[in-house]
Amino acid sequence: MPQIEEAQPKYLQIAHYIRDQILRGDLRPGDEVASERQLASDWNVSRPTAARSLEALKQQGFVEKRQGSGTYVRGLDVNRRARELYGRARQTGKIYTPGEYAVITSAGWMDAPDHVADALGLAGDRRAVHRRRVTKNQAGPLTVSTSWFGPDVGERAPRLREPERIQEGTLLYVENMTGRRGSYAEDRMCARAATPDEAADLDLQPSSPVLVVYHVVYDLQDRALEFAEATYPPNRWAFEQGYPLT
Repeated sequence: MPQIEEAQPKYLQIAHYIRDQILRGDLRPGDEVASERQLASDWNVSRPTAARSLEALKQQGFVEKRQGSGTYVRGLDVNRRARELYGRARQTGKIYTPGEYAVITSAGWMDAPDHVADALGLAGDRRAVHRRRVTKNQAGPLTVSTSWFGPDVGERAPRLREPERIQEGTLLYVENMTGRRGSYAEDRMCARAATPDEAADLDLQPSSPVLVVYHVVYDLQDRALEFAEATYPPNRWAFEQGYPLT
């Protein structure tokens, strides 16, 4: 019979908690990470366990130790995933970190393409609300993404149809307007050549390789709430996952 996995070791739980803070943008490059003493107190663990968590983060490339000073977040070229964006929005009410912003290039009603209609379960009437955005920071464009919502959501959440930014993020806004809460999500990924529009928006050469993610959020009744298609440029780490080998 299949066996339920044991809980992760305590030091990994601590390391993953700090890693998620870094990926969400709560801890930014140059910020100091809690000391061994502080981690041991906060998590009620021994100093060696706290030290091992920081060493794991160092080996994974997330932090660096400075002699006589402390442990600090390294500068990382990382594209944050939807789950990091959601986590930040729920905690702070803002989906982007300081210095990041989105330009809404198009919004409103549109007939959904086949893959969007299938993901949202649209039958007959394929009308859906879309929001296309380019996310940027001071260094330039980070990603191009389009969110799609079915007609019931589009009618009850009118700001989705307007080209102004939604500070708390589309999902949190939709949850507040419709009462439907996101429960879990599924991602499908592939690499392909950028379309002409994607290459222009991401400042890439024509047909440059990009990573494309199809992201579906389901509510508590397992109904599709949002479909998003995100395009990431090359040469940035986009996804990180740890898993046991036994």
